[in-house]
Amino acid sequence: MSDTFSTIDFDKSADGLVPAIIQDVNTSKVLMLGYMNAEALDKTKKEGTVTFFSRSKQRLWTKGETSGNFLFVNGITADCDGDTILIKATPAGPTCHTGSDTCFGEKNSQDTRIGEASFLNYLQKEVIRERKLNPSDESYTSSLFKRGINKIAQKVGEEAVEVVIEAKDDDNDLFKNEVSDLLFHLLVLLEQKNIDLDEVISVLRSRHQ
Repeated sequence: MSDTFSTIDFDKSADGLVPAIIQDVNTSKVLMLGYMNAEALDKTKKEGTVTFFSRSKQRLWTKGETSGNFLFVNGITADCDGDTILIKATPAGPTCHTGSDTCFGEKNSQDTRIGEASFLNYLQKEVIRERKLNPSDESYTSSLFKRGINKIAQKVGEEAVEVVIEAKDDDNDLFKNEVSDLLFHLLVLLEQKNIDLDEVISVLRSRHQ
């Protein structure tokens, strides 16, 4: 997750709240508008899921805490005056409490959002991160997080060796399966280290500009 601002001026409003616009990182659809205070922004940055200050509940409210439809943060920025926040996120399901994809009634289905290339982002932010935040005894991914970074790193190494072995043979289906296993465990390792795949892509992009 990347931040492209240093300061939000929460003192501009009497209640210490600033509007936060949530935009789908893949489709650029505006999903919803909420309000944040300094504490909500800090929690959002630390946990990687969007948290607002609910004016009706008068408390911090993490989007999806009841429904499970979290908003996983890809990036945070602010307008030129430092009094409006823009968050680019990956939604885990419908954003609106009515069941609509957005709070503005626009279509933003998973089929539209997730192409072949962006599926890796989806896999990390919506599937793997969910297993980390809400572990299950039946989940293989949760068991990896439970065993810690040494085990996860070991699995990445093992899968890398399998890729090398299959690369020397002529069975492309087996080779693709081993590459898939390697990519999956690499995403788990990134999540364990709190590094978004987007950050790695940015490094690659910087090398080829």
